[in-house]
Amino acid sequence: MTPEFSRPVRIDTIGDAPRHLAIEADESERRRLAGRFRLVSLDVLSAEADVSRDAIGILAIGRIRASVVQSCVASGEPVPARIDAPFRLRFVADAVEGDEVELSEDDCDTVFYEGGEVDLGEAAAETLSLELDPFPRAPNAEAVLREAGVVSEDEATGGAFDALKALKDKLGK
Repeated sequence: MTPEFSRPVRIDTIGDAPRHLAIEADESERRRLAGRFRLVSLDVLSAEADVSRDAIGILAIGRIRASVVQSCVASGEPVPARIDAPFRLRFVADAVEGDEVELSEDDCDTVFYEGGEVDLGEAAAETLSLELDPFPRAPNAEAVLREAGVVSEDEATGGAFDALKALKDKLGK
């Protein structure tokens, strides 16, 4: 299945020197990505990257920019957000059974690929998904949650610790 935002780059066009690429999702692609990521809307999605070969695979160092609207987890109200995030990805050919790829812990995120191309668009979409706020909150979210009977973490833990302290004081006397 073709991803919603596909920008394939043939690996035989990528050399040791960085090649600068700029991509942008059109309206149809943004609408489909908004559905995939359960966004109210995705108004802008673009990426720029310097792509080059290295000893392990294809390296892409760049930045994504997006303008999104998510639903507040408490009220369902729209929560707009701007994303401007750097990324560092290494595309590595799918390993053949028995092959090993050595990566250090400070290495970049790894994306496996098959065939003769890497998909910079799908990599940008996946990077966007990692940058989204998992619990978007509108300005009135706390009030909505309080009205629904949800207490804050401080209130919940404070009460428990106060009860334990009172018990300790009582036992200590």
